[in-house]
Formats: sequence, structure tokens, C-alpha cells
Amino acid sequence: MQSLLLLANIDSTIWVGVAAFLGIAVLAWLGMDWFTAEDQFKTERRLDEIRNPNLRKQKEDLKGLSASATVTKVLETATPAFAKPLQPKSEQEAGKLKERLDHAGFRAESAPSIFLGTKFVFLIVGLVLGGGVAVAFEGFTQGAMMKLVLIAGAMFYLPDLVVKFLTSRRKESIFLGLPDALDLMVVCVEAGLGLDQAMRRVATEMEHSNKVIAKEFGLSNLQLQMGSTRAEVLSELGRRNGVDDLRALSAIIIQADKFGSSIAQALRVQSDSMRTRRKQIAEEKAAKTAVQLIFPLVLFIFPGIFVVLVGPAGITMVREMFPAMSGG
Repeated sequence: MQSLLLLANIDSTIWVGVAAFLGIAVLAWLGMDWFTAEDQFKTERRLDEIRNPNLRKQKEDLKGLSASATVTKVLETATPAFAKPLQPKSEQEAGKLKERLDHAGFRAESAPSIFLGTKFVFLIVGLVLGGGVAVAFEGFTQGAMMKLVLIAGAMFYLPDLVVKFLTSRRKESIFLGLPDALDLMVVCVEAGLGLDQAMRRVATEMEHSNKVIAKEFGLSNLQLQMGSTRAEVLSELGRRNGVDDLRALSAIIIQADKFGSSIAQALRVQSDSMRTRRKQIAEEKAAKTAVQLIFPLVLFIFPGIFVVLVGPAGITMVREMFPAMSGG
């Protein structure tokens, strides 16, 4: 009887221990689940991005588009009032301004107003900041007025410098990527695709390697779908970018299409010509490197080499010629 009671007590102790263990385990699991729910969500999201590599890019593009759309909307609302004093006086000036912004990649209808409004705002900021700093430190002196004019002028022309920089980068990107685009067009045309389908294929394939060319060919495809003739679309393609090679390519394609010659052969010749020109530009830059290296060598490297090589000999000569000065 006592043994039975002892076994019962042992069993009850075990069951209590098991129950306590299970209770603690459940509480621990609930706590971990509570604290790691966000981490699990991030992990699942990361796994979804691994399964679909374009998912993250789409989310980033949507965020970038929403942010850029907000900024653009604010600029479109605020800048027309500031742009009125700087509006072009003739259609020719307005056309030149629009063409300059087209070359930089700003194709919106409100781009000229935003650009001129930004210049006016920068002018006001330069006058206020430059004038305030100059007057605060120097008072109403001639030097302070000169600094005010210089700072205001620099701020006024800063948007022009930015547009010029963006234009040069865009033209360089088109120049460097156009031979690859032409090679892809040659392959597509020789495979049996038409010129329109070849341009569409180039716009799709070069979206990651060269977004500028992909966007330009995509815009040309959109114009073709809207009913514009091929000659008009190609002429517009060469005009709105300001790249001589793209203008020559458009003229060659228009001429080949007009006279019925081989478009693939014309594209191949143009591609070879552009690659040769790109190689010549690279060789020219390499040849100029030796001359350009003279100035940093003379100013920074040669003095150090001179000190290292001549310094010990100079110290020895001073010690031999003037022993009293050397402490000997």
C-alpha cells in the first residue's frame, strides 16, 4: 500500500513537472512569436524578393515615382509665378530653351517654367544670403556689394550649370551605348524582325544596361504607335537628344528606308564607324595622359623624391663642411 502511494506521489510530481515545463514552453513560444513577428514578416518579404527579383525594384520604382511626382507637382504649382519675369521674349528663344532642356532629358510641358522659376528663386536666395552675410560682416561697403553681386550671379547661373552637366552626361551615355544598341538591332533585323519591332526589342533588352537609350527607343516606339510616320519619328529621335551620331543614324535609316537598301548593312556600317570613333577618342585621351601627368608629378611627387634622394647627402655635406654647426 505504501509503495502504491509512493508511486502515486512520484507520478503526480512528474505530471506537475511536465505541466510546468509545457506551460513555460508555451509562454516562451508566444513571447518569441510576439517579438519576432516583424522579423518573420521581413524574412517572408525577403524570400518573396528572392523568388521574384523584380519585386524589390518595382517597389523602389513606385516609391521613387511617388516622391518625384510629389516634388514635380509642388514645383509645377510654385514656379510659374516666379518664372514670369524670365519668360523668353520670342518664340525663337523659347524654342532654344525647350531644346536645351530636351537635351538634358526634361521633356515635360512645364519644364521651361520650372527651370526659369528655379533660376529666379536661386537669385533671390543668393541676394538674401549673400547680401545678409556681406552686410553683417562688412557693412554697406563697396566690397560687400561686390560680394552680393557675385554670390547672386553664381546662384542665378547654377541651374544652367546643372543642366549643362546633365546634358553632357546624357550625351556621353548615348554615345557609349549606341554601338551596342546598333549591334542588337542588326541581329534583330537579320533574324526577320521589322525595324519597329527591332527598336522595341532594343528598348526592352537595354533597360538595365543603358536606360537612356532604352527610354529614347521606347519613346520612339510610342510615337510610332500613335500614328507618326517612321521618318518623322527618326528625325525627332535625332533632334531631341543633340547627339551627332544619333542624328547620322536617323538620316542613314531614313535614306535606306526611302531607297530600299539593306537596313541591316547600313546599321552595321554605322556601328563599326562609331566603334572606330570611340576607339580613336580613347587613344587620344591616353595620349594626353602623359602630358597631363607632368603637373602632379612636378608639384607633388618630384619634391618628395628629391628630399628622399638628396636629403641624406645634403646632411652629410653640411656636417663635413660645418662641423661646429653639427655639434661635432
